[in-house]
Amino acid sequence: MKTFVISLGGSLIVPDDVDSVFLRNFKKLIESYSSKGCRFGIICGGGKIARRYMEAASKARKLSNQELDWIGTYATQLNANLVRVLFGNNANDEIIINPNEKIRPKKKILVAGGWKPGWSTDFDAVLLAKNLESKVVVNMSNVDYVYDKDPKKSKNAKPIKNICWSHFRKMMGNKWTAGLNAPFDPIAAREAEKLGMRVVILGRDLRNLGDFLDGKKFKGTVIAD
Repeated sequence: MKTFVISLGGSLIVPDDVDSVFLRNFKKLIESYSSKGCRFGIICGGGKIARRYMEAASKARKLSNQELDWIGTYATQLNANLVRVLFGNNANDEIIINPNEKIRPKKKILVAGGWKPGWSTDFDAVLLAKNLESKVVVNMSNVDYVYDKDPKKSKNAKPIKNICWSHFRKMMGNKWTAGLNAPFDPIAAREAEKLGMRVVILGRDLRNLGDFLDGKKFKGTVIAD
């Protein structure tokens, strides 16, 4: 059975308000592939809900990084419960919190939220992939490639289709902070490199995700050694 772990960015679940159209189409695509024998572990990010709660709390008093991170973690769990409910009986009965715990999946679709402060749901995705014995993590967000420069700041930013872990980590640094915007969490990148995993950075295009799942040519960045 092919197993794919997807780190589903909060920017796709809650770009501003909950994107019900995207989620409905995502559900249809995942269910169509699970009916063909594929298994999915889907870890949900926090999106605007996390950032709004962090900002609101920070206006009341100065919060520590750990406190901010806990707010973000609970936001991911809220989003994960939303996504799990959409799949109904096709998904596990409860969301996965600790990706290290022994999993005895009865369903082909597993939904997870963030675990604890110190890293992002990207890191949880790597741990879940290890747990499910998958060597592939698909990172879906509002960023369609890894770029050589920040595309929001530079019009000359060029997409990178293939990059090794050492070069990627040199570009992204080694620190994680709550709310960090990066194609893949630096802490998660270090762990994925150690485990010999392949991470695929994709945008929000679900047809493109389908092309990847089918083994066809797709738009995105592959990070691997």
